[in-house]
Amino acid sequence: MNWKRLGLLIILGLLSGIVFAYAHAAMQGPAPTVTTGTPTETAATEVVDSAADADQITAPAELPAATQTLLASLDQAPFQPERGDLRIVAISDLNGAYGSTDYDPDVDKAIALLPFWQPDLVVAGGDMVAGQSPSLTTAQIQAMWAAFDDHVRAPLDVAGIPFGFTIGNHDASGARGANGQFSFQQERDLATAYWQTPEHDPGVEFIDRTDYPFFYTFRQGDAFLMAWDGSTHQIPADKLAWVEQSLASEAAQSARLRILVSHLPLYAVAEGRNTPGEVMANADQLRAMLEKYDVHTYISGHHHAYYPGHRGNLQLLHMGIIGSGPRALIDSDLPKWKAVTVLDVDYDAAAGELIRYTTYDIQTLERIEYGQLPRYLTGHNGMVLRRDVAMADLSAAEKSACEAKLGTALCR
Repeated sequence: MNWKRLGLLIILGLLSGIVFAYAHAAMQGPAPTVTTGTPTETAATEVVDSAADADQITAPAELPAATQTLLASLDQAPFQPERGDLRIVAISDLNGAYGSTDYDPDVDKAIALLPFWQPDLVVAGGDMVAGQSPSLTTAQIQAMWAAFDDHVRAPLDVAGIPFGFTIGNHDASGARGANGQFSFQQERDLATAYWQTPEHDPGVEFIDRTDYPFFYTFRQGDAFLMAWDGSTHQIPADKLAWVEQSLASEAAQSARLRILVSHLPLYAVAEGRNTPGEVMANADQLRAMLEKYDVHTYISGHHHAYYPGHRGNLQLLHMGIIGSGPRALIDSDLPKWKAVTVLDVDYDAAAGELIRYTTYDIQTLERIEYGQLPRYLTGHNGMVLRRDVAMADLSAAEKSACEAKLGTALCR
């Protein structure tokens, strides 16, 4: 045999053995990590809960540090719903006692958790600070807004989440005295100064901000949103004319979805708030106007009780609080939940399924299901049906019970 050829064969054999050994070792090692979807989708689903492999949840590095810390402290990650074409998270009523610059720990928990759901927009139903007291000084009111900035607006800004809101009675009440002047003019002036300062820009795409922050409109993708001053039960005639003109506009009517955000709801849902003055006056007339312009959902706060309802063709999302003082639903002994609701919009879904709700008890992070709530509520100014219940679904006994309490007209 040619010695050169023999040497070459020996070298080739050795190289083949080395390659085979490395390939075998690679096959025995751990499989590579494979991720699918966009970076945003990956960040939203990368939270892992495995008792066998880890004692704590591992949060993706893309989330803010406060969110990662919170998730790491939990036994398991909150439920992550299937994402829609548009995702909005609704919160409301963050305030504590009059003049307070502190926030309930549940507020900080909710704000830290918001980036986990990666919303396109967060909306707040008002009462962001603890005003509505004539004894508060300018310095005290400014200190409250500074605290709000630290606890709420700035963290959302850092996370890149736009913030749409409505003014509540504790932010800048629209109540008027006998002379027709605003009873809390100083609070309204200071709220305006805070929100119109450029560094406090909420990051939304304004359409009309002429009377911002009390009456304004903005868009989020294909959705049109309006905030009106529902800090008191009456809207002045000139402002109501602006509301109708805005809803009739090309910007509103060309949108695929219309949402209105108010502090006071149209109809009563909570004990202690089931009286005139705690809901919008002339609720049926306002609802008829909103239905005329195909407003889909009315988001409100103030009653401190979560109830996903509807009356007529208008969806009514009554937000529970994340601050202090949850209330019971009317004629109910259910828990007084503090709630956060994730709204996923599916534009191609049927009208009744356009928006999916996923609501969490912010204290336990367990979901609050429709079936845990009353099928309907009988507030003083009209029945509100749970959003998955139609009038035709009510039994004769249920209809009779409503009529015995409110009369036939208010139970239609």
